[in-house]
Amino acid sequence: MKRIITLTVAAIMFAATVSAMTILFIGDSITDGNWGNPVGYPCPTEARSTTDMNHIYGHGYMFLIASQFQGETPEKGYRFYNRGISGNTLDDMETRWHDDVIAHSPDVVSILIGTNDVHRYIESDRSRPFDFDNWEKRYRALLDITRDSLPEVRFVLGSPFTAYTGNMRNYNSTEDFNLRKSTIEHLDSIVEKIAADYGAVFVPYHELFKQLGNDYPALPDNYWIWDGIHPTPSGHRKMADMWLNNTTEIFKN
Repeated sequence: MKRIITLTVAAIMFAATVSAMTILFIGDSITDGNWGNPVGYPCPTEARSTTDMNHIYGHGYMFLIASQFQGETPEKGYRFYNRGISGNTLDDMETRWHDDVIAHSPDVVSILIGTNDVHRYIESDRSRPFDFDNWEKRYRALLDITRDSLPEVRFVLGSPFTAYTGNMRNYNSTEDFNLRKSTIEHLDSIVEKIAADYGAVFVPYHELFKQLGNDYPALPDNYWIWDGIHPTPSGHRKMADMWLNNTTEIFKN
């Protein structure tokens, strides 16, 4: 029995060092989830703990996805990284892309970004329209840079989302929210188009939360998203489920 156990452990270690896939998540606070036990926001990667395994993935959808893979299939040796940083826009991600993404040589990169781009636009000068063309060009450039370094990389692109709930309802007029919603929905269409062009997996979170609202009309409006931007634990669970369902082709082997 002891020999069998020893051989099994050796097999798992071999899988982890030879053929394991690396999956990296990057984005804003929705992905962040306080990973690495940060002391404040925004907290850069180098200021976080990468050895505290009790907080290594944060407490959101990314944690649920990683824990399912690593708990149910330890023999696969999957490696996960959370590189979400609260408050990040596409601009912020660009500045840290090499160190936080490419340097880890991921096999899969999962991206969820956009809500802070829209938030900053709503809170700043709205006399000019949101520059969708430039946002799309820069998003695509990040994917191109990654593929140049990692030709076999796979992308999972999540759509940003919002809801008129909690603090969003308390501190934003209907007019402001409608502008936020329409801008985010335009970004959703851009991300979906980019996903199609790059053969990436598209995860329509915005549609998910709209459907949840329709399916459970008796629940409080902040049951899935508590402040118009951030999911509750139940919302993160639904996000994780959608991500897992939409990416089965990547992990079928």
